[in-house]
Amino acid sequence: MTFENSRSCAKTMDQDDPLGFFRDKFYYPKNDDKENVIYFSGNSLGIQPKSVRKYVEKELNVWERKGLLGQHGHWENFHERLIENTARLVGAQPSEVVVMNALTVNIHLLLVSFYQPNETRKKIIIEQGTFPSDQYAIKSQIKFHGLDPKDTLIELSPREGETTLRTKDILAAVRDINEELATVILGGVNYYTGQAFDMQSITKAGHKAGAFVGFDLAHGTGNLELNLHNWDVDFAAWCSYKYLCAGPGSPGGIFINKRHHDWTGPRLSGWWGHNKNTRFEMDPDFDPIQTAEGWQVSNAPVMGMAPLLAAMEIFDEAGMAAIRLKSEKLTGFLEYLIAENLPAVAIITPAKPEERGCQLSLVAPEGKNTFEKISRKGVVCDWRKPDVIRVAPHPLFNRYTEVYDFVELLEQSLSE
Repeated sequence: MTFENSRSCAKTMDQDDPLGFFRDKFYYPKNDDKENVIYFSGNSLGIQPKSVRKYVEKELNVWERKGLLGQHGHWENFHERLIENTARLVGAQPSEVVVMNALTVNIHLLLVSFYQPNETRKKIIIEQGTFPSDQYAIKSQIKFHGLDPKDTLIELSPREGETTLRTKDILAAVRDINEELATVILGGVNYYTGQAFDMQSITKAGHKAGAFVGFDLAHGTGNLELNLHNWDVDFAAWCSYKYLCAGPGSPGGIFINKRHHDWTGPRLSGWWGHNKNTRFEMDPDFDPIQTAEGWQVSNAPVMGMAPLLAAMEIFDEAGMAAIRLKSEKLTGFLEYLIAENLPAVAIITPAKPEERGCQLSLVAPEGKNTFEKISRKGVVCDWRKPDVIRVAPHPLFNRYTEVYDFVELLEQSLSE
């Protein structure tokens, strides 16, 4: 990609942007003076699609008019309306996905099945510095089996002097642990550095070692082009309030490879995972649905799923290929402008587009103070200890001119 260090270059890219009109499908945040902010926090909370209200009000109206009668033929199968588009989003077969619960709840439910330590295999690999909730969940699962995380948890860290993991080092660690390895679970995109992992290669290596391989795709779904089925991933989980713009507390989703659908191993069962044909016969013996839906424990959170339906309609219209293409261009332009104008600012996110999503993690002089300055100037991004400003321009609602203006504001803040 060829860029110019000018606002006119940014304006030209905005004019030529085939996804530019999608911004009008969202309510764009404003400050107290009713002026637009520069919203670069789609990796924390996506902004609201304008169509959300219609979707939510429809369900409120059903509830108002029908009460319990809204359940049959409408809410009972509500989650099924999200299966086809979710499958397209993550590169899965429809039977391999289901929307349910919050992210960490789903990680727990998946690890009950896909972390099965025994005398030989008890070790589990994560990346050092993975999101704290993942660490809590994984360590608690280890303790649940009466094991000590100090003996079983392998945290992969970058080489000395480096900020991100090398794929060959991940693969080497998997090979070295080999027959002692029970499970690999990494963030598809690391929340702190923005590094996207080579999920296909990691899955292949994990399977060769005889382990289950899964991913937390909180920062991957709606951000990367995913192909979970063809990569032969065993399991995955994600949320929908970040890049997917489904709103705070919206339900997440899971992927379970088709070859596990006749699962006879451990799982935490609930009635919504029971055979649909006999669910309401209230049989005391669990008869699981032979798809990812068999891992459901409760009926659909309809009011949380309604905004997700609105958001997924937008993602379907845009398509992940086009979203990903603009993502690479947005972050590429941001990277270029920082290199041209801000030599004191380091980028710890990988330089190769295929190794990152639409996020750059910046280390700036007087980091926290600089972050507070740009926040006062109307930039919405976030600070993560010890020293990173995370900047995430979203392809569906951010503009190239905002990237240019952000760099100008950052430059001003550093010179004050």
